[in-house]
Amino acid sequence: MRKKGINQLRDSIQTTLDNPQDLPSNDIPFEMTGILRSSLKPIHDFFNKTLKYSSRLSWAQALRLISRKSLIDMYENNNKIMIGKDFSKLKLIHSQTLERLDREEIDLLSLESNLRYRWIDGILKKKDEPISEPFDESKSEKIDRILTHKYAGPFIFIGILYVIFQSVFSWAVTPMDWVNNVIFHLGSWVQSVIPEHLLRDLIVEGVIGGVGAVLVFLPQIIILVLFMTVIEDTGYMARIAFMLDKLMSKLGLHGKSILPLMTGYGCAIPGIMATRTIDSWKERLVTMLILPLMSCSARLPVYALMIGAFIPSIKLFGIVNAQGFTLVIMYFLGTVTALLLSIIFSKWIPIERNSIFVMEMPPYRIPLMRSIIKQVYLRVKQFISDAGRIILVISIILWVLASFPKTESEHHIQNSYAGKIGKMIEPAIRPLGFDWKIGIGLLTSFAAREVMVSTMATIYNVESDDGNIIRITEALKQDKNQETGEPVYTTLTGISIMVFFVFAAQCMATFAVVRRETGTWKWPLFMIFYMTSLAYIMSLIVYQGGLLLGFG
Repeated sequence: MRKKGINQLRDSIQTTLDNPQDLPSNDIPFEMTGILRSSLKPIHDFFNKTLKYSSRLSWAQALRLISRKSLIDMYENNNKIMIGKDFSKLKLIHSQTLERLDREEIDLLSLESNLRYRWIDGILKKKDEPISEPFDESKSEKIDRILTHKYAGPFIFIGILYVIFQSVFSWAVTPMDWVNNVIFHLGSWVQSVIPEHLLRDLIVEGVIGGVGAVLVFLPQIIILVLFMTVIEDTGYMARIAFMLDKLMSKLGLHGKSILPLMTGYGCAIPGIMATRTIDSWKERLVTMLILPLMSCSARLPVYALMIGAFIPSIKLFGIVNAQGFTLVIMYFLGTVTALLLSIIFSKWIPIERNSIFVMEMPPYRIPLMRSIIKQVYLRVKQFISDAGRIILVISIILWVLASFPKTESEHHIQNSYAGKIGKMIEPAIRPLGFDWKIGIGLLTSFAAREVMVSTMATIYNVESDDGNIIRITEALKQDKNQETGEPVYTTLTGISIMVFFVFAAQCMATFAVVRRETGTWKWPLFMIFYMTSLAYIMSLIVYQGGLLLGFG
């Protein structure tokens, strides 16, 4: 990114190409003796005689073949390398070699890396002059002594996450108010320039009211993406994987699971695709199964709406902001549950040998502002384009369902098509503290979680008689039960909704990606079932437990 040293690198590459190093054809790339060498000899001979590989390349490929599962699949699927008869012979030799090495209890997954480091150590020991002075400790190593400390490191990481999630809510208040005012004035302007007509109602109540309700929370999404980008660009993400590898292995996961899980805080879809770096299918599958529980940016508008409406902006213990603390709790609730479920899933899914995690620590770097701005821009643009289309379409459909059939009744929206659908499912969700409006939001949010916010905004805008854009946070606070005069929603209701969305399966795009990555609908359907069940049960416990404790 700094565009320095490019000419020197180009010259070095050209020099190497012009003056290739001659290696002995019978040289073995690593020191392989005893059982290992005799076991690999049949595979070496096959490559050397059948495929005409050099002796050195044959030894290297033999080692890779027994330590990397993907290599045998490559030979099977590439007809240009060998014909079917030759592959059958190779497969037989391969299976016999694996059986022999398995009897010797040789760890194949870490074998190649161990041989490489042993070879490097041997070269260093052959140096004529012993190293009398220890290597100078680099700045990155000095920082790592603190940030990756056995005991302090994990707590520092948790503290960083806490600061991120606290900042997501605290720092975004002012820009959210700006966006809210822009949307409100835009709706008022459209209301004044377009004559009264169904089209005007559609634009104001459906398009501006529905889509605008989600755009209000864009500053929070930007802040979250900004922090995640900085963590990646500084090199700290690799340290997180290093620190948590041991814990991950106890949970049935892998150090390489950290990057997909952290990516899941932004969006589950790239997180699921990032699991391709995990060699073990079992560990990859477990990571995919729990990854949607990491609270993504699509959940953020739902959390922010409920926190803004029902959690007062006060200081807990005189230090911690209650609204930011609630947001932190929601993020940690999903994360902790994901890690606990990974233990269950790793025991339930058929056991296979765990892979070994070997990685090189990159040096710490000061992120380039140009790179950060570009990455944030691209991710936010993707969120707006992907989610925006879904929100726009659903807002229009919902506006039609909530506006028709037209009646003169005071509560006409309850008699609309949307109202009837909501009333139909209300008995099933009433134990969670949800009414028919929330019920419609749950249905539409299966397309995308953030649609929940636009759904509520559209319903309240259609229900309103003043023609102005409704501020959804105020609408939730002021909504009263027509019969009792009591608030429809309470703080306990808001917490119940947030808990539901921590675990809920709302996001069909995520499960479509899981279907593509696993090649079957078995696992996506299982995820939808277990996440929806978990969301209902946890929300039920929170709401009914709160009522029993007198928090209703």
